[in-house]
Amino acid sequence: MAECIDELGIQSKTIGIASVGCSVFSYNYFNCDMVQAAHGRAPAVATGVKRADPSKIVFTYQGDGDLAAIGTAETVHSAARGENITVIFVNNAIYGMTGGQMAPTTLPGQVTQTSPYGRDVQTVGYPVKVCEMLSQVDGAAYLERVAVNNVKNLMAAKKAIKKAFQNQIDGKGFSLVEVLSACPTYWSMTPEKALERVASEMIPYYPLGVYKDKYAEEGTK
Repeated sequence: MAECIDELGIQSKTIGIASVGCSVFSYNYFNCDMVQAAHGRAPAVATGVKRADPSKIVFTYQGDGDLAAIGTAETVHSAARGENITVIFVNNAIYGMTGGQMAPTTLPGQVTQTSPYGRDVQTVGYPVKVCEMLSQVDGAAYLERVAVNNVKNLMAAKKAIKKAFQNQIDGKGFSLVEVLSACPTYWSMTPEKALERVASEMIPYYPLGVYKDKYAEEGTK
């Protein structure tokens, strides 16, 4: 993300919105203006910032416990309105900051602090697939799922994030990049094993790829 901001020359006018969760610490890692939002409300805050000053480049940086749980409505309706913002959604299939509870994206059978026998879909339902869900929302302009478990996927992730920022620069509307990531601490794995799990379990359940590219699709019609 930082490389994309630098390469696009937008640092001086970029504003990041950090919500509650591990992502709240992002203001320590990006040398740009940052705003902290209440849990799940980052897209709503981003909407306000962008509408107040459309010349700014506004992004949210959110985890799955934030974006796909308490913030589901803000995410869906920001997309439905076609807000010209960039959403970076880090999906590590667990609540990281608050102790490793089951999240909306926790895989079927996955063990967490609140699902010690594995996620039972008959009791708590199936994981939320955000890109697939938002692909049905007319206002969404660009949706892509990437992963950061190896060099090849890292390069693809950077390309997707750069496109999401460029879409905002070009005024194309709502862009979201879902990033499959590891959580070695609450997966109780070494970093190496956690990266292997992204490849062996997460990517098969959450396939990588572009789920919507509104302007590319219109260009093919």
